Amino acid sequence: MNTPFFSPGTLTFLEQLAANNKRPWFQERKNVYEDAVRTPALHFIDAMQPNIKALSPHFTAVAKKTGGSLMRPYRDARFSKDKTPYKTNIGIQFRHEAGKDVHAPGFYLHISPSECFVGAGIWHPDGKALAKIREMISDNPNAWKNITGNNAFKRYFKLSGDALKTYPRGYPKDHPLINDLKRKDFIAIHPLSRDEILSPNLVKTIHHRFNVASDLMDYLCNALELPY
Repeated sequence: MNTPFFSPGTLTFLEQLAANNKRPWFQERKNVYEDAVRTPALHFIDAMQPNIKALSPHFTAVAKKTGGSLMRPYRDARFSKDKTPYKTNIGIQFRHEAGKDVHAPGFYLHISPSECFVGAGIWHPDGKALAKIREMISDNPNAWKNITGNNAFKRYFKLSGDALKTYPRGYPKDHPLINDLKRKDFIAIHPLSRDEILSPNLVKTIHHRFNVASDLMDYLCNALELPY
């Protein structure tokens, strides 16, 4: 039987970090972070690499401590009221090769003691990318409806993210897909259980969920004129 990547100790450390989110506490336990969080996350990314390439050769799975698929543990608190220094979750993004940050199209895995989920899509695209996606949806509504209305997609995923309170400029407020055109994020979310995260079958599970969202990723890449 395969060994799980993550252990109860992974979630325990994240729980303790949430309760003691200070630099001295973290520095004293950096070896625990390495053993319980970063090392298993890097092993998971490495194991996912052929699965990501099977979905699309243009998405990356890079098992590096910095600059790869594993998101850094340090929070950017410059513009936040919350000044705690560390993220209390594991964030793993398999993003498009054309993207340099989390705003690129990507597949995502989020692990925390309170919430675990997979995501697929694009989060907070810039104005130019957002305009292209809205234009694609308006010009190709049937393809969008077929993807988001697919039974397998609806079984596992729900579209999420921020949206405008009013309709976007250039589109009539009675457009049949106005609720989708109002979106500022085009991300699909599927929750995962603690047991799934701690299972030795995690790679198989995540690959299946990403595969269900593959048509959505293809559509968004097409809108942004990126290869899929």
